[in-house]
Amino acid sequence: MAVPSCRLVKAGASFTGKQGLDYRVGISAESAGSSALHMQIATLPPSAKAKAHKHEAHESAIHVLGGISGCWYGDHLEHHATVKAGEFFYIPAGVPHLPYNPSATTPCVCVIARTDANEQESVVLLPELDAELAARGEPWLAVSA
Repeated sequence: MAVPSCRLVKAGASFTGKQGLDYRVGISAESAGSSALHMQIATLPPSAKAKAHKHEAHESAIHVLGGISGCWYGDHLEHHATVKAGEFFYIPAGVPHLPYNPSATTPCVCVIARTDANEQESVVLLPELDAELAARGEPWLAVSA
């Protein structure tokens, strides 16, 4: 059996996840042999929004490095948080959410850590919540940066 060892990992190539945002994986099962941790960089271009989704079996922690992110969350995306550069945001396992960038000019860059070493494994898209939010008049456009 191999002895666990520290590893230096460079960010992987950018890819678009199921949620519709761009990511660069740092630490994962594949890149570092992690068994319970995943860390990546996400970039939300100006005015971008993800698809409503949840991570069935793992928690997420977000740290915004630059810009601002809004996030609708809850069973019907009825709650809202604004996360600015330097702030952290926690999402429990199984909580529906939809992050977005309210700025029309500045990208939002954040570090995301999850308690699932495999990216995208437990992402569950929730198109019915995208429809609910759109029916409310696309409220992310009304949230000022």
